[in-house]
Amino acid sequence: MLSYQHHYHAGNHADVIKHWILVECITYFQLKDKPFDYIDTHAGAGLYDLKSKEALKTGESINGILKLEQLSLPGLENLQEVIRPFLAHDQYPGSPLITKQMLRYGDHAWLYEMHPQTIVELKEHCEQRKVCYVKFEDGFKGLTTVLPTQSKRAMVLIDPSYEIKSDYQTVVDVIVKAHKKAPNTTFMLWYPVVKREQIDELEHNFKQSGMKNIQLFEMGVADDEEKGMTASGMIIVNPPWTLAKKYNEIMPAVSKALSEDNVERCRFEQLVEE
Repeated sequence: MLSYQHHYHAGNHADVIKHWILVECITYFQLKDKPFDYIDTHAGAGLYDLKSKEALKTGESINGILKLEQLSLPGLENLQEVIRPFLAHDQYPGSPLITKQMLRYGDHAWLYEMHPQTIVELKEHCEQRKVCYVKFEDGFKGLTTVLPTQSKRAMVLIDPSYEIKSDYQTVVDVIVKAHKKAPNTTFMLWYPVVKREQIDELEHNFKQSGMKNIQLFEMGVADDEEKGMTASGMIIVNPPWTLAKKYNEIMPAVSKALSEDNVERCRFEQLVEE
């Protein structure tokens, strides 16, 4: 579990869908003046060098966020506004730094990371007194400690490595437990599509969880499982009511642009009704 390093994958197609949804959710939360809390259970380093040996070894950003920068696709403006200052310096911000850039006065972020090297980078890039709290702790345990937040408005991103097969069940159990403490919280779970049967089971477990208002958003760039992760998605409990419409209008063109064969692979499902 502690061997995963996002430095190899920063800015890839999975980051595109993950960070587009993250930015759209934050933008929606900020339509109200009332502060909110952001909780990131697996925060990572916060900032990644796209010219590092790790990033250049895989070159995943070239067919991800950097490819989109060469195109003029509508609906990406909110995300691009946040990341372009970093791209200008051959850097890519992770979810905690994207969020930090968008926080207003009164908003707070709680960032958890367990990798001993990565936590040093996270503190350097994201820690800010009384605004962004960086914790060298298990994010699954930290989540249920923080909730319910003082603001009573919370958004959670859960983005584990899934190196341990049991993570696919653990994430559901953690969200169900946290949901009982703060049922109005927006929970965003990212998942990789490596073996479709694992995702089928994940969807089934959410449908049987007892929670309401759950939506699935997925984007792929190929169909060949031999190539590893060719798609990824987000399962969201209590999503913004505007998100599904925006996703279905914007992301099919993004998927087609990032695909290896000019084929659009987007999926939206209402897993559980409100």
